[in-house]
Amino acid sequence: MRSQPQRPPFRPVKLSEQIHDQLLALITDGEFPERAKLPTEVELAGRFDVSRTIVREALARLRDDGIVVSRQGAGTFVQRRPDRAWKLTPLGSITDIQRCFEFREGFEANMASWAARRADRTTIKRIGSAVEAYEDAIKDGKPGSHADFDLHFVIAEATRNRFFVSVMTSLRDHIVFGMNLSRDLSRMQPAARLKAVREEHRRVFEAIRARDPDRAHDAMRVHVERARFRIFEGGTSPIASAIDTEPTSR
Repeated sequence: MRSQPQRPPFRPVKLSEQIHDQLLALITDGEFPERAKLPTEVELAGRFDVSRTIVREALARLRDDGIVVSRQGAGTFVQRRPDRAWKLTPLGSITDIQRCFEFREGFEANMASWAARRADRTTIKRIGSAVEAYEDAIKDGKPGSHADFDLHFVIAEATRNRFFVSVMTSLRDHIVFGMNLSRDLSRMQPAARLKAVREEHRRVFEAIRARDPDRAHDAMRVHVERARFRIFEGGTSPIASAIDTEPTSR
């Protein structure tokens, strides 16, 4: 009997590599543009809830890649912004908008699930702050669409997966457009719609804070699906209603 070839051992992704990937995504997606100064090691360590040593290792790899450059006494600067792997074309029809919601329903549900698995204390606090920022924007009479997107984007960052961050960045204009359309064309009364959105956000946040991937997945799926129904169908979606009636314990 021939011996089976041995598979290479599984190598867990080092924390410094995760931080490298997240910083690379933020640079690629324009949060830190070319020639911009990066936050200090202390600030980055606080943002990602890791040690300065981990941040230092991530920055060293970015320097080796030629993405950033360090200047003694001045800090670290973005030297080169990698090209995005892909860029979405603008929405061109009502069908495009519907298909975008269909994609978001599965994609963001999985994103919330991974956020519940990986979010640290600092990131959970940022998600909570984003929920409150959206609610404050609504109280101040602002549209709230950009604050709404910021909440979804922070959840993407909480996954510690640069692919979620990159896709959300590419979808930014599409998602904000859909949020504005939901506000303008919703068949629900404004007060009822805003109350529903606040409650949905809170459910997603509470599930992530409880580190419950299944509940986070369902809460985000319901949120995106209901956003679609508020534009095109009115009332409550049948899947959302079914999930609402399921026991919360698993």
